[in-house]
Amino acid sequence: MNLRPIPLLLFGLSAGMSGAALAETNIVMLGTGTPVPDGERAGAGVAVIHDDEAYVFDVGAGVVERATQVAERHGIEPLSPINIEHLFLTHLHSDHVLDYPELLATYWWRRSDPLQVIGPQGTQAMSDGIYTMLAEDTQTRLADKSPVTNPDAAYADVTEIEGPGVVFDEDGVRIEAFPVTHGHWDRAYGFKVTTPDKTVVISGDTSLNDEVQRQAEGADILVHEVISRSGWEELPEQWQAYHQYAHTLTDELAGLATAAEPDLLVLYHVLHYGAPIESALVEVQQQYDGEVVLADDLDVYH
Repeated sequence: MNLRPIPLLLFGLSAGMSGAALAETNIVMLGTGTPVPDGERAGAGVAVIHDDEAYVFDVGAGVVERATQVAERHGIEPLSPINIEHLFLTHLHSDHVLDYPELLATYWWRRSDPLQVIGPQGTQAMSDGIYTMLAEDTQTRLADKSPVTNPDAAYADVTEIEGPGVVFDEDGVRIEAFPVTHGHWDRAYGFKVTTPDKTVVISGDTSLNDEVQRQAEGADILVHEVISRSGWEELPEQWQAYHQYAHTLTDELAGLATAAEPDLLVLYHVLHYGAPIESALVEVQQQYDGEVVLADDLDVYH
């Protein structure tokens, strides 16, 4: 089993390939950034693709553009915006949701079905706000002479997570939400995705959390956020306290991964402050003997 990042053009997914090529589960890193603006990294976004269907987790700023790049340049059609049918939100921080309006608005008039969105309490209210923001655009498009495939596709079909447990179980894909600890968020979640050939755990934003460790035990891939300890140590004391309250330091993650033993640990949403971003990878590797990589946007794992 090869769990290293594969350059897309070497991945066997050139334009024109049939959906059968995507029967194996693949993970595409659509956004690996943080709230800190970074021209090389979109906001948080991870796609799990199985059997020619994309399951997208978080949709930070730039994620829709990244998905379009993958679809147009490399023929991974499930990531074309109008083909994305399933969106899961870990929590509602801006760097995880800013491209939600973009995903809803992009070619909605060509969608056959509304986007299915599963997220924490507050997801419906956020969606309603987007509908208000786009009301003039939506009504104009419905009134003009351009064909609209399904008028209902201008709006999402939202399900708010009521608590831990299975939130999706269809077509051989089972997705479970589990609670994580992220600052003052009362309802922040990670997700465990189980397909016939892979188990993938996505931490979302979290401080060191026993439930993440439990869910990740024996997983094929653990996608986890992290803080560079060397960068964090240079922060003022009050910022150290805040970030450790909301996120996971490199040595803490190394201990979690040592206990959980995933086949591959993928670092994303890396807070590194004044230190080089690579410091997070080096620090984890110093205390963790397993396979670990620092993700970049558009990396693919399978």
